[in-house]
Amino acid sequence: MHILLTGGTGLIGRALCAHWAEQGHLLTVWSREPSKVARLCGANVRGIARLEELAEEPLDAVINLAGAPIADRPWSSKRKALLWSSRIGLTEQLLTWLQRRQQRPAVLLSGSAVGWYGNGGERELSEDTPQVTDDFAAQLCGAWEETAQRAEDLGIRVVLVRTGLVLSPDGGMLKRLLLPFKLCLGGRIGDGRQWMPWIHIADQIGLIDFLLQQGDARGPYNACAPLPARNAEFSKALGQALSRPTIFPAPAFVLRAALGEMSELLLGGQRAVPTRLLEAGFSFRFTHLDVALADLLGHQ
Repeated sequence: MHILLTGGTGLIGRALCAHWAEQGHLLTVWSREPSKVARLCGANVRGIARLEELAEEPLDAVINLAGAPIADRPWSSKRKALLWSSRIGLTEQLLTWLQRRQQRPAVLLSGSAVGWYGNGGERELSEDTPQVTDDFAAQLCGAWEETAQRAEDLGIRVVLVRTGLVLSPDGGMLKRLLLPFKLCLGGRIGDGRQWMPWIHIADQIGLIDFLLQQGDARGPYNACAPLPARNAEFSKALGQALSRPTIFPAPAFVLRAALGEMSELLLGGQRAVPTRLLEAGFSFRFTHLDVALADLLGHQ
């Protein structure tokens, strides 16, 4: 297949490129810095700065993962505008370009997050659960999904991947936690009862590949392991994987003072379950957190 990716130089995008290049697919990454694509994504992956560079080359699928990191810095008005434009604005550009094309891909697989539900508390969240709260992250994911869904009007199958916390030592939350936990400065966040819907990077890549190839797959899918963990359980498991104690909790009031509105990403959570993926027959390699961490951190 010829697959176009946005966000191809990110954590998930790089892993997808490696996986699909090995399978022999033709890969193109739309990037602000196309000169870096070959180095980050693989020598055989083409980088383009403008969609028009593809002209009318046949295209089988679009994977839309682009978006500025949501948890890198507090949500000032300027930061919120960037988070919005890098997701909704870019997806709108993609749709405008697809509308102009005579030949269109069969499928658009577009990113989202379990943050779509808002802070779910103790409620189990499957794909047919309505939004629980209407915080900024939920609004952002909701608008992103609604924009991508418009590709259905162009005859394109749309799959929405509501990703949880992707575990990889190469990036994301786990990489940021490694240093403080190795220094014995790790611990629960707040009261530690909030749910963390996690997923091993290998399963994230596997499920995206799976959904791409399922001709009847469309709509939202929770991309998280079947057994979410509470934050206190996650902290304990990470400490055990690194053979370190976890005795330094991060008090909620400190996080709220330091991070403002963004602190709710850490203090809230989602007890999300991958109901539709399991019903479709996807088999997770890593269902237990301790096994996943042992696999990821065995060399640490």
